[in-house]
Amino acid sequence: MCGIIGYIGPREVVPILIDGLRRLEYRGYDSAGVAVVHDGVVELRRSAGKLSRLEDVIRQHPITGDYGVGHTRWATHGRPTEENAHPHRDCTGRIVVVHNGIIENYLDLKHELQSQGHTFVTETDTEIVAHLVEREMKTDGLENAVRRALTFLRGLFALVLLSADDREKIVAVRNGPPIVIGLGDGEFFVASDIPAILSHTRDVVFLGDEEMAIVTRTGVAFTDFLGRPISKATQRVLWDPIMAEKAGYKHFMLKEIFEQPTAARETILGRVSQDSGKVFLEEMKITDAQLRGIEKVTILACGTSWHAALVGKFMLEQLARLPVEVDYGSEYRYRSPIVSSKTLAVVITQSGETADTLAALREAKREGARSISICNVVGSMATRETDGTIYTHAGPEIGVASTKAFTSQLVALYLLGLRLGQVRGALSDEASKPHIDALLQLPQLLEQALKTAPEVDEIAAALQTRTDFLYLGRGINYPIALEGALKLKEISYIHAEGYPAGEMKHGPIALIDERLPVVALAPHDAVFEKMIGNIQEVKARGGSVVAVTTRGDTKLASLLDPKSDFVLEVPEAPELLTPIVMVVPLQLLAYDIAVRRGCDVDQPRNLAKSVTVE
Repeated sequence: MCGIIGYIGPREVVPILIDGLRRLEYRGYDSAGVAVVHDGVVELRRSAGKLSRLEDVIRQHPITGDYGVGHTRWATHGRPTEENAHPHRDCTGRIVVVHNGIIENYLDLKHELQSQGHTFVTETDTEIVAHLVEREMKTDGLENAVRRALTFLRGLFALVLLSADDREKIVAVRNGPPIVIGLGDGEFFVASDIPAILSHTRDVVFLGDEEMAIVTRTGVAFTDFLGRPISKATQRVLWDPIMAEKAGYKHFMLKEIFEQPTAARETILGRVSQDSGKVFLEEMKITDAQLRGIEKVTILACGTSWHAALVGKFMLEQLARLPVEVDYGSEYRYRSPIVSSKTLAVVITQSGETADTLAALREAKREGARSISICNVVGSMATRETDGTIYTHAGPEIGVASTKAFTSQLVALYLLGLRLGQVRGALSDEASKPHIDALLQLPQLLEQALKTAPEVDEIAAALQTRTDFLYLGRGINYPIALEGALKLKEISYIHAEGYPAGEMKHGPIALIDERLPVVALAPHDAVFEKMIGNIQEVKARGGSVVAVTTRGDTKLASLLDPKSDFVLEVPEAPELLTPIVMVVPLQLLAYDIAVRRGCDVDQPRNLAKSVTVE
């Protein structure tokens, strides 16, 4: 959640830190700060609010440095004030720490340190780390002091520290939230996420849990928390830095909505054969014999990825004829799930670092399950901890509200369903060919769905002042109703509720009146007539309808009032792929309403891109 950047090298450090923090703004934050060391002196600048306020502070009170760290904070302990903004220091002011995560036992440690004479000036849990290291550095250098300090900490955290008394060195620690080390030409970077350093280097090393990096001007050493050297592989990031820029779009979210045809195409590329009907997922690294032994699939995810999982349940059960359970990662980890070696745990996470999803994965693995991840970030924790991975080749997703990552996850789940169906004999290669043909047509269908953008903007203009929305869908499209409602509430701050349409009369119907827009997903599928019935029930109670249906519809349009209702037509798609097409106008609707209401679309309040702490 919090953004971290560190640099050591020949260039002036402050511009690199500010640029890195700017590229991490999508993670969500409420304050920012930098600390640099120059000629053995620590200089600190911090501010509450947006990064522009920190830049104003630095313009008014310039600093220069040889190396340093920067941070954008998303408040957990203590208000979002300048005092509570990172970086934090010890009593001497010569040790600096930035932090992502939560120190669970910080109050006990704070009381202990206060009894030893340490003075605290913030409300945060982070500050105790600086004081612990101060205490331990009385006898040793920075990295060893950090190792000893770690033995007192409970919780999940990423830490980056420097000390004016152990010159030209940055120490980075991971125990949960991600840390990536960038390897440049005579310079080195530390960051919480790849985009922060992508304009400087594509060669990165991901720290694992309970691992430390000691970064100096001459190189990087990696150890575990006990100080034992470890060997780490360098990964080459294939994202072009330009992919992480807005490319002329007003917002990252809009750019990423329009990148969905490309993201789908890239996720399909090289994984299917039209001639043979086969699906190739070598990254899964689970043998055909092991897959044939699977008796149950459990999909674990959070947020938008959980909605993808719900769609995936329909896909996998139909294509592979396997029972599928879908669980929130945050709930699964606290119950006693029934798991065996014949269970396949599928975790879905854009970042590969979602704390609750990783905890759920570890619980499933402890019980003997085989595991795969569906993930967008090469080398992330989820990809390292699962038996195999299906990468979604969506490129960097900067907008907090997920769009292209979601549709790419659905493509990956479809591929997984086809592969499981083939291996288990539920789907012959010949029977797979129509599915593969349809999948290869999907990018074009998405391009056509994006052409609804002008109509969607007109609907947004009419509905932007409404305070509540109800989204309805049936079958495989009811999770898309959930996703559409989530997108609207995330970025426009309008209350929205998604519901299976068959459940409307079990509660939500009580909310319907002339002020409640009902977004109804009604493609021409097996339950189209049922959706017509739901729409008529809405109209009978005075509700206005936004119907998303298949192109060429006449029946639905004839039931609606052109003065108060709206129809959006998307291209016809096979049943299992309709969710990917249907979600596009819902993403556009949320975006357009949020923009018209003056909301911060890319960085909605209180939200973070990657939820790396519980």
